[in-house]
Amino acid sequence: MKFQLENILMGHQADFFQVVPFDPASEKISSLDISKNNTAFDETVYRSTDTFSAYINEKLAAQQAKYLIGGYREHRVMYSRSSLFDKNLSTDESKMDEPRCIHLGTDIWGVVGTKIYAPLGGMVQSFAFNNNYGDYGVTIILQHQLKTINFYTLYGHLSIKDIAHLRTGQFISRGENFAHFGPPEENGNWPAHLHFQLITDLGNYEGDYPGVCKLSEVEKYIQNCPDPDLVLKMNRYIK
Repeated sequence: MKFQLENILMGHQADFFQVVPFDPASEKISSLDISKNNTAFDETVYRSTDTFSAYINEKLAAQQAKYLIGGYREHRVMYSRSSLFDKNLSTDESKMDEPRCIHLGTDIWGVVGTKIYAPLGGMVQSFAFNNNYGDYGVTIILQHQLKTINFYTLYGHLSIKDIAHLRTGQFISRGENFAHFGPPEENGNWPAHLHFQLITDLGNYEGDYPGVCKLSEVEKYIQNCPDPDLVLKMNRYIK
């Protein structure tokens, strides 16, 4: 299913609307490495939302970038800031004590209030306010179909106003501004950003789906979560 979806997405890239506003002719995107390999990004930075936000803002300013982007399949240690990522999602007893550390989406870091657009038309499958420290905060999941293949896009760390009048089953048109980067008190206590994730099989999840998995389960989850840049089409503009 993953490879079939990847091929379909590659064939429709010209049709996808930009998920965040960006003009490659006059604006810049820079990559952000917050993996375990970045020794400058340590607990003194990510333990506090304030210091983490200052780090992001300094990077944006230094790079003169509108967005910082990255994170797909990134091995991160920063999830130790929240006990949420020690939560057991496995039925395998041998893996129950293993923390989650592999990021399954792409993060786009910017400023609070940044508009988010639907890359293609879709139905609101579910939404929620996952109000735990280090969680998604406000989350919306859209269901799409291309060439009879169903798949989902997940948008995390949004604003509470985005779900105030939202309805399950509501249709969101291609290019519709349906969400925004939320502030820390609404986005799970993170610096302002969008977590964007592709999902082939959502299972029984509603308003939520793992955005971080265990290292031992990475192949299982990657098979279900293709590279988000197939829709975002932003990596080509990284400078």
